Amino acid sequence: MERIRIGICGYGNLGKGVETVIDKNNDMELVAIATRRNPKEVACQIQKNVSVISMEELENWKGRIDVMILCGGSATDLPKQTPMMVKNFNVVDSFDTHKNIPEHFKNVNEVAKLGGKIGVISSGWDPGAFSINRVYADAFLPDGTSYTFWGKGVSQGHSDAIRRIEGVKDARQYTIPIEDAVNRVRNGENPELKTREKHLRECYVVVEDGVDKAKIEKEIKEMPNYFADYDTTVHFISEEELKREHAGLPHGGSVLHSAQTGSGNKQVIEYSLKLDSNPEFTASILLAYARAAYRMNKNGDTGAKTVLDIPPALLSMKSQEELLKMV
Repeated sequence: MERIRIGICGYGNLGKGVETVIDKNNDMELVAIATRRNPKEVACQIQKNVSVISMEELENWKGRIDVMILCGGSATDLPKQTPMMVKNFNVVDSFDTHKNIPEHFKNVNEVAKLGGKIGVISSGWDPGAFSINRVYADAFLPDGTSYTFWGKGVSQGHSDAIRRIEGVKDARQYTIPIEDAVNRVRNGENPELKTREKHLRECYVVVEDGVDKAKIEKEIKEMPNYFADYDTTVHFISEEELKREHAGLPHGGSVLHSAQTGSGNKQVIEYSLKLDSNPEFTASILLAYARAAYRMNKNGDTGAKTVLDIPPALLSMKSQEELLKMV
């Protein structure tokens, strides 16, 4: 069997998630991990025969990696890394700042077209799997309203954004849906909900000694695109407590679409996830889109893509005959 050669860029929670789940995809092999740290200090957890290289070495791997999985954060990493990497590699990222997706798509598309590569952006579970379900639901019931609720769970992107604040050593951010809002949607009420009425954000933050906690709390609560539009609670805790009480990375959520058909018949579509490991599930999606990116590029396609541009059959290891049995 032809195996797709995978590279990982960034070896944090998501990068380690890709390493963990790649063995579930027997048409793939992990060949390299690129890191900003000293490669000699990075030990692979599972895949022992993988090259660990510096970011500066990546250009030398052109032609030796079929698809790069970009595992950096959306706040500062991916806006730079995805356009830079797609010059030489097919890439897949999980860019999740919804407001900036059109700009990110444009930046990646220009470079990918020039380099003859595919750049799949925003392909986690939201954006990603949830995006697909929002579009399906709107297409099936066009005279309706879609609602997305996240959590309760740890947001990797929001936690990363807090860690980028000067004086913060580590952080976990929990997104918590407001139950009353969820129940009103499930009941077919079609409520008009503001951002602040759908979710709470709860942050557990470890800081350096001597820093101004009030300043850090203010910076978190006023952070645009992440916390400014939500009721946010910040707890300052010790490193030991964070490791003891918040070591896991669970998450989940649901997309609901509510409409009426005929003479007032209520119709509600719901798609939901319950995840023990956000990084491992996100990694699983990224690998499926890596398969699609590889196949599309082999057929001569180039440019930026979102999950809405890619046929489901290209994600699967199964043959057409096997897929037809699932229709």
